[in-house]
Amino acid sequence: MIVVNNLSKFYGTAPAIQNVSFSIEKGEIIGFLGPNGAGKTTTMRILTGFMPATSGTASIAGYDVFLQPLQLRQHIGYLPEEVPLYKDMTAREFLNFAAEIKGMRGSQKKAQIDETLKRCGITSVQGRAIANLSKGYRQRVGLAQTLLGNPDVLILDEPTTGLDPAQIIEIRELIRELAKEKTIILSTHILPEVSMICQRVVIINKGKIVAVDTAENLTAKMQKSTNILVEVDGPEAQVRKAFERVSGVIGVETLEQVQDGVMRYQINSEKDRDVRRELARAVAVNGWGLLELRAVEMSLEDVFVQLVTEEEPIA
Repeated sequence: MIVVNNLSKFYGTAPAIQNVSFSIEKGEIIGFLGPNGAGKTTTMRILTGFMPATSGTASIAGYDVFLQPLQLRQHIGYLPEEVPLYKDMTAREFLNFAAEIKGMRGSQKKAQIDETLKRCGITSVQGRAIANLSKGYRQRVGLAQTLLGNPDVLILDEPTTGLDPAQIIEIRELIRELAKEKTIILSTHILPEVSMICQRVVIINKGKIVAVDTAENLTAKMQKSTNILVEVDGPEAQVRKAFERVSGVIGVETLEQVQDGVMRYQINSEKDRDVRRELARAVAVNGWGLLELRAVEMSLEDVFVQLVTEEEPIA
């Protein structure tokens, strides 16, 4: 559905992106991640035909992004970070305007607008001026505009930026619903959102792709050891020594005092070795109280931070 090959964009001699390559299958939802200035927005603007590339190729739904831009735009819906809305229009007037630009007329246009208003949950505010809508409703109007014409691909740049937690949940559920029938590129800084919605992630840093994989596979590749969280009611120095003597333990860190006599520790152990039974046994034989013992998985946020601070892409 989407194929990007060695895409580069230079401003003079300064690279914005370099040799960006990835592919997305039909029906997939991809999280496009990177720190500020990494090249996410540049890549999305190129893919949507808003900006030319210096070199490389890209195709969406079989159409060449650079050679067939008009045909391409019939198959994509683009929501930029700053949603371009005419705030003096009502929501319905704006969607009517957008539908006409996309070539819709008559009963087809009305049916599309009615369906999109309902799908995005804005039927009740369709007659209100956009200037008087909340940020969440404005985002919904912007998203509704991307759906007009029933495009195969949606490219969404920070669709939940500036929203409150309740509005974020609403937009997230809407995107999840759209993902059942659309191919979606989702750029966001909210990494738990990516874990919940996206099937794979593409991570870009300093204009170069550093990882393309599922969150689970990236975690497995990046996690070089196992972390275990333990809460013990016992003397700290003795507890640490007991844990350090357990075979397979690499390091022991005291995290915090939970209450009088109870400390929380992080145990770092060899990656493919489960030492939880030995840790529990060490607590039991000394007569201490074991209040908590659990493995701590590496989060997507941990993976992201590690990748964007490394110089080379992972294999």
